Amino acid sequence: MNMDPMNMTMLKSRIQNDMKDAMRAKDSSRLSTVRLLLAAIKQREVDERKETTDADVLAIVDRMIKQRKDSIAQFEAGKREDLAAVERAEIAVLQAYLPAQASDAEIDAMIAEAVASTGAAGPAGIGKVMAIVKPKLAGKADMAAVSARVKARLA
Repeated sequence: MNMDPMNMTMLKSRIQNDMKDAMRAKDSSRLSTVRLLLAAIKQREVDERKETTDADVLAIVDRMIKQRKDSIAQFEAGKREDLAAVERAEIAVLQAYLPAQASDAEIDAMIAEAVASTGAAGPAGIGKVMAIVKPKLAGKADMAAVSARVKARLA
């Protein structure tokens, strides 16, 4: 695995710089979240024996946000608002690394375009449409919501 800094992705480089900034600012909550993200990136690089791309980093950030949303639901069910607040703060830090979110109109346009290009109809076409839409919306939209829209469109 080549760990040459010149090959480092822009997003990973930005995250490492943010870690240094958080250390200088003595922002412990932000620092711990950024360190968790860097650890997840490093773990993926070690597991797959390859340098992560910006798309890989976005997928990791997306997964970490989803995990925290699940944790918030569990903490709120257990009447632990203090722990839910910590998770919300982590989500705020992680969301800074995601690209601007796609609007509802943009999502609908992409779905319409994918339906037209694949000729998908009915529930059997959901997979075809999602295969086209998912790479375009990665990190820009909640894929569960996009999937629900595709299902509604093809129903």
